[in-house]
Amino acid sequence: MTADDTVRALAELTEAEFMLRYESGAPAHVRDALGIHTTRLGGGVVLSMRHDPTGYWSKALGFGIAEPVTAELIARVCDVYRAEGTPSAVIQIAPERLPADWDEICSRENITGASTWVKLAGEVSTLTPGHTDLRVGPVPDDLVPEWASLVLLCFGMPEEHLAPMLTASVRDPGFRPFAAWDGTRMVAAANLFLNGAAASLNTGATVPTHRGRGAQSGLLAARVRAAAHAGCRWVTGETGRPEPGTSNPSLDNMRRLGLTPLYERRNWIWRAEPAGQDA
Repeated sequence: MTADDTVRALAELTEAEFMLRYESGAPAHVRDALGIHTTRLGGGVVLSMRHDPTGYWSKALGFGIAEPVTAELIARVCDVYRAEGTPSAVIQIAPERLPADWDEICSRENITGASTWVKLAGEVSTLTPGHTDLRVGPVPDDLVPEWASLVLLCFGMPEEHLAPMLTASVRDPGFRPFAAWDGTRMVAAANLFLNGAAASLNTGATVPTHRGRGAQSGLLAARVRAAAHAGCRWVTGETGRPEPGTSNPSLDNMRRLGLTPLYERRNWIWRAEPAGQDA
């Protein structure tokens, strides 16, 4: 495996691991209410949230590294969702790890293509963090519930059940939640996940009143410093690819930091019923 292949694998596996910990770390009553089921399969993870109010949290990713992606593996992934009664899920596989018969697999398993994300990475020592006039730092334990509420508000997700899930999950020792404050008011949030040689930048969100003040640049800088202090060599991230003629501020911020796009990865949607039919 080349150095480039190693970084690409680290980027995929780190994302899979932090998504797994977000959901598997939820309290038992939250897992029951949301119908959360998580499992490791074929070197990746399969995450099911049967009662997901957002359509975001059921996803399968991290495949094609420990073993090849095959029709049998994808059938096993979809079988998990069928067994759990999950209405739909996102399957995320790096483009070079898709098999030659992917179109046939999609047709057989009722999988269709959707939006595309950009996966990025950079060496910690080469990054050039930006600045902000806001106060930025780690989130104290007593402010983690406020941090979780702000993240959900900014992403348009309901707090019921999801707030206690995030609150419990980021107390995992691998997570480092950060925030930006304007005086005493928390106005932006982000998370860092440490995974050996790699650290993932994720969950960046800023309230509308404070966008354009460099909050995310400041949060990127703080998390890069924390990753370097933890001994990570690589920093990774992912965000949506903008449509032609538009921009994605998250992608712009990561590129200014010095992260380099590794590849564009399409989201593949599995549905229990064909699109347009009632479940």
